[in-house]
Formats: sequence, structure tokens, C-alpha cells
Amino acid sequence: MTAERKPLSSYWSPKYWPTWIGMGLLRLLCLLPHRTALLIGRGIGRLAHRLGGSRRAIVRRNIELCFPGLTLVERDALAFEHFKALGMTLIEMGLGRWASDKSLASITTLKGLEHLHAAIEKGQGVILLAAHFTTIEISGRVLATQIPPFDSVYRKNRSNFLTELQRSGRERSVANTIEKRDIKKMVRSLRAGRLVWYAPDQSYSRKGAELVPFFGVPTMHTTATSTLARLGNAVVIPFFPRRLKNGTYEMTLLPPFDNFPSDDAVADTMRYIEVLEAHIRICPEQYFWIHRKFKDLPDGYPNYYSDLDALK
Repeated sequence: MTAERKPLSSYWSPKYWPTWIGMGLLRLLCLLPHRTALLIGRGIGRLAHRLGGSRRAIVRRNIELCFPGLTLVERDALAFEHFKALGMTLIEMGLGRWASDKSLASITTLKGLEHLHAAIEKGQGVILLAAHFTTIEISGRVLATQIPPFDSVYRKNRSNFLTELQRSGRERSVANTIEKRDIKKMVRSLRAGRLVWYAPDQSYSRKGAELVPFFGVPTMHTTATSTLARLGNAVVIPFFPRRLKNGTYEMTLLPPFDNFPSDDAVADTMRYIEVLEAHIRICPEQYFWIHRKFKDLPDGYPNYYSDLDALK
């Protein structure tokens, strides 16, 4: 059974005070002009790059594996840009919670809505197939202003407080939040003709995962998208956001996958990986390289994160 949720107002003991202070400062930053707030976010990212040796090493290793053609200087520069993008993510998390729809609409272009409208007209559920980019928190808010109510899949944090912060923030955008292991609830939503926002790109070591190459490197990847599409009788539409250099956003709904799912779940997963890789190449600094993408590999494969000291 799903644990009973506690309201944010119940998390007032002293151990939560630093987070609440941080949320208060974030709320103030979100009152600034958008480009000014993002500039501060980039500054926070620069500081995190300087101080976060262990995380910096993970980012550098992931970039090294995925972009072997880059020089060392180019890889380090990309890692630095990624940390600045992460800093802007913090600002955007606040905007996703507090900004007005009008404000967000003024800085966003949404492309490909015709694909979604055509899928909705069929009366089927729709899987909005997303991924973990640094713009993930703000993109849901923008999407919610222009499409029917949708559900969002989330990953539970070790801290119940942080989990509730994440869920309550996303619930500004979505109708329901669904824990990523709750396949039954996702299927029920899809069978009811609802939209479900699903980002299955992070490493996965449980049942239902297969070795699938990501930028040519084997990684453990869930094949659940095929299962969801089949059981939920759903259309699958990839959705990717991008932060532009001027501080505005471009969000794109791609054409739905045809003949999906097939009888080969790994091949279906590769179709997702291919469109994901194509979007990452457009804005590589905005993908979540800070995650240990290549962990939990089977015996016989390298442990890519066992020798990170030289990359700190």
C-alpha cells in the first residue's frame, strides 16, 4: 500500500529549517526578472562546480563515455556548462511552483501540439515520453497550460520531506502524481484515456531492465514503456524541452511512434534512446549528467565510477 502522505505543514522540526530557509530564499529569487534570476542560478551552478568534487567527477566521467571525440578541454567545458544549467534548474523549480501561467507563456514556445491533439481525438491514453533534462520542473508547468490535465510519474526520495516538496511542486502542473514503481496505476490512467508524463531514462537494476546502449555504452535501462503502451492501449509521443541562450524555452512534442509497441521490447527502447540522443546532441549541457547513468551493470562489465578521484 502507498504510505499516507503528510502535509508540508507537518515538517517543522529544526532539522527541516535549513530547507525551509532555502525555499524562502528561492521564493524571493523568483520575484526577480526572469533573466536576472537565471543569472543568479548560473552563479549557484558555478559555485557547485567549484565545491562539488565528487559530483563533478561523475559528470566528467559520463561526458567522457558519451562524447569520446571531445578533447579533455572540451569535456571539462561541457561539464562546467552543465553545472550552470543545474543552477538554473533550481530557479526553474521555484518558477514551476510559484510563477503565473501568463509569465511562463510569455517565455515559452511549444511545438508539435497537433500530434497530441490527433492522439487525443482517437480516445486513447497518451504516454508523454520525456527524459531528465535540467528544464524538467518548469516544462511540466508550461505543458499544463496548453493541454488537458495529465498525470506525472515521480521518483521517491529517501527523505519523505523532499519527496513531498517535489510532489507538491509538480501538483501545481499535474492532476495526479504516480510513484514510478506503480505500474498498475499508470495503466489505469492510460486505459481511462488520460495522459501520463513518463521519463524512463535513468539507470534501472530491477526486473524488467535490459542492457541497452546509450551513446554506444551499455547501460541498464527499463523496457517498461513497451509494457505500459501495450497494457494501457496508449499512444507514445516523445516530449523534450530546451532552454535557449536568451533565457526562453522551446518545448517540442514529436510525432507519435508508429507500430509501437512491437514484439521486441529492447528494440522499442532503442527507438526512445535514439530520439533522446538526438535531442541531447542539440543541448548536451542540459541533460542530467550528474546521475550515475552507467551503474548497476552485470558482472563482467566495468565499474565506471570506481576510479573518479583523478576527475575531481
